[in-house]
Amino acid sequence: MFLYKRLSPSLTCQHYYIIYDRNVKRLRIKRCVKRKGSIRMEEKNRDSYDSKYMKEAIRQAKKAALIDEVPIGCVIVYQDKIIGRGYNKRNKMGSTLAHAEIIAIQKASKKLNDWRLEECTMYVTLEPCPMCAGAIVQARIPKVVIGAMNAKAGCAGSVLNILEEKGFNHQVEKITGVLEEECRIMMKDFFRELRQRKKEKKMHT
Repeated sequence: MFLYKRLSPSLTCQHYYIIYDRNVKRLRIKRCVKRKGSIRMEEKNRDSYDSKYMKEAIRQAKKAALIDEVPIGCVIVYQDKIIGRGYNKRNKMGSTLAHAEIIAIQKASKKLNDWRLEECTMYVTLEPCPMCAGAIVQARIPKVVIGAMNAKAGCAGSVLNILEEKGFNHQVEKITGVLEEECRIMMKDFFRELRQRKKEKKMHT
C-alpha cells in the first residue's frame, strides 16, 4: 500500500510507505523525505521529455505542409518508444478520416496488436477536433500532450472538452502548451502562404 502526504510548498514532500517487517511480523511505516529542489528537477526533466516527443510531432506536421496539407503532426509513445506516427493527409487521401491522430492511432494499434492503447501517450501539435478527441477516448489513451490550442474546433477544452467528459467511462489527462509557440507559428505561416498563393493565382487569371 502507498500513502502520499504533501507539506507546505516551501518545505518538503514526504512519502509514507507501509511495509511488512518479516523480523517482527508486523507493519511498519517508512518515511522518505524529498526536497523541493528535486521536485523541480523532476518537473524540468518532464518538460524536456515532453518537448523531445513534441519535436517529433512537429517533424510530422512539416511533412503535411510539404504536400500542401494543414501542418498537423502526431506521435504515440509506448515505453519511451514511438510506435505510431501520423500527419494530416485529408486532401491527399480524399478522406475525412485522414487526420494525424487517426493515422497515428491506427499505426500504434497495429504495432501493439490491440485497439486499446492504455499505456501510451499521444503528442499532437494542435488540439484535437471532435472526431480525433473521440477516437482518443475510444482508444483508451490515458494522456495527451498538446502543442497549440484550437479556438475554433478544439475539443480538449476550447470549444468542448471531450477528453475529460465525466459522462464517459474513460477520461484523458492532458498537458497543453508544450512548444506552443513553435506549433502556433507553423500553422500561422502555412495559412499566410496559402492566402498569398491564392491571391497570386487570382491575379493571374
